[in-house]
Amino acid sequence: MRIVSLLPSATEMIGDLGLIDQLVGRSCECNWPLSAANLPIVSLSRVDSLALSGPAIDAQVRAAVNNGEQLYAIDENLLRELAPDVIVTQDLCRVCAVSSEDVCDVGARVISLDPHTISEVAESVITLATALGVTSRGQQVAERMLSRVEIVRKSVTGKTRPRVFIAEWLDPPFASGHWIPEMVEAAGGIEVLGKPGVPSLATTWQAVREARPDIVVFAPCGFDEVRAAKEASALAHEFDPSWRTACVNADRFFARPAPSIADGVEQLAKIFHDI
Repeated sequence: MRIVSLLPSATEMIGDLGLIDQLVGRSCECNWPLSAANLPIVSLSRVDSLALSGPAIDAQVRAAVNNGEQLYAIDENLLRELAPDVIVTQDLCRVCAVSSEDVCDVGARVISLDPHTISEVAESVITLATALGVTSRGQQVAERMLSRVEIVRKSVTGKTRPRVFIAEWLDPPFASGHWIPEMVEAAGGIEVLGKPGVPSLATTWQAVREARPDIVVFAPCGFDEVRAAKEASALAHEFDPSWRTACVNADRFFARPAPSIADGVEQLAKIFHDI
């Protein structure tokens, strides 16, 4: 089977399912497993996140969305040359990856993954595995992810839960959504603004201060902990000195609905409870 993944979380899942040798193309943002790096890049973001600041990225994305413009460009000629049997994409967030409606017709089966919660992430692993003919492997991967989350949940039982704000973007700040508030709960925290199962929501640093978090975790979508720290340093004047703060690799362990969110839950438990 020849697979093209236009979704970083799906590329991670394909690696976890032991099918990376069947992957023939990827998106520009598919950076895990590392062995995918040498594959042809089929889709490119029209927003240069490496060159632009956080506010500039936000402005460019908002303008594109308001104008009905696509945020990703697909190399249709390359896609046809690769002749995939299966293309994996999503309809969860047009900012995060190519949507299914943007995929040109090349005669391939298109699989769209759209999880909103931790349980749905597990279900999406099984959905993809079934489509690729390895259902039992998918069940094992999903069960392992859920088991790791449950182990953390049990380890923090009875501990005092800190009030937490996860910043999915910093300028402007976005309160977390989808599976991330569930990650906070599983790790023994209380998310003060984020809502589970729904998209992240723009807010203000004034609103964050009024929510009285004990801990603020900088987890800007698509950024690692180094870039998160850089973005946060420019906004230090907005932060309450009483906050405990932490920067995480949101690109790998938080924003991507894949088995690695279990790593993110473990990291949050370490931040909240030092366990």
